[in-house]
Amino acid sequence: MVGFFAPSGYLPDSAVMDSAAQFLAARGWRVSAGDTVFAREQRFAGPDSLRVGELQRFATDRSLDLAVSARGGYGLSRVLDQIDYAAIAAAQLPLVGYSDFTAFNLALLAQAGGISFQGPSAADFSDHADAVFTMEHFFGAISQSTYGFDFEPAADLGAPDVLDVRGRLWGGNLAMVCSLLGTPYFPRVHGGILFLEDVNEPAYRIERMLLQLLHAGVLARQKAILLGEFTSIPSLANDNGFDLAAACNTVKLRCPTPVVSGLPFGHGRRRVTLAVGAQARLTVSAGRAHLQFHGHPSLRGG
Repeated sequence: MVGFFAPSGYLPDSAVMDSAAQFLAARGWRVSAGDTVFAREQRFAGPDSLRVGELQRFATDRSLDLAVSARGGYGLSRVLDQIDYAAIAAAQLPLVGYSDFTAFNLALLAQAGGISFQGPSAADFSDHADAVFTMEHFFGAISQSTYGFDFEPAADLGAPDVLDVRGRLWGGNLAMVCSLLGTPYFPRVHGGILFLEDVNEPAYRIERMLLQLLHAGVLARQKAILLGEFTSIPSLANDNGFDLAAACNTVKLRCPTPVVSGLPFGHGRRRVTLAVGAQARLTVSAGRAHLQFHGHPSLRGG
């Protein structure tokens, strides 16, 4: 059984949940949707107490095979201090979300060493052509104890010619990662593989956030930095050619950690599923990159 809950923003269209339920039912899954999936309070999927209570319940419900955050938005930052992370980590249930769910992913890792997923939301469970890639990687990641995939580093941002590193895979939405710096919910990962993505941020803000991680010593402590998609970057009148490549190169010149771009992960419809907190290996050779991770929660029997 798949459980859907909404710990952050409300779903603007309930038809999204209906479509996801039909998609899963056609493949033999039963679906349980929490009250938060249909609730609204201001910009949130119900009051804080409802959202955090349902997150806790779904994340520890052993009758479920996995639990999925129906959407992102904003709201998890308000309740991070109200979650029983130890109980959730002990349940070993595959928990999936992205964007604002980054706050939970990182807090679970920081507070209890728990592993969870950055992956699809309710809108991605469909037969739409763009969703096939996402669904293939999602079910692959949650059903196999070791999962890996290849991708081509983006030519404009570059990558090392040869690389072979191992470490803890972690990260998520860049803005959410930066928002947790200096809090008990920011993991102290040394020798990790940090992945980052964002949406609707101008290039200068992306550079500023990357520099924040650099100045805080986070980037230098990693074995590699993986850059996913930075989509819908607004072009500002005073940029004068300053773009994502310029922002990333500014950071790369100041940071000794190898940077590999082109990870198919972000706010687009085509994205891989990544296990936050899992042990991983990243290799680059002959213009191709391969990322593999293991030790994450998986479907029963996976």
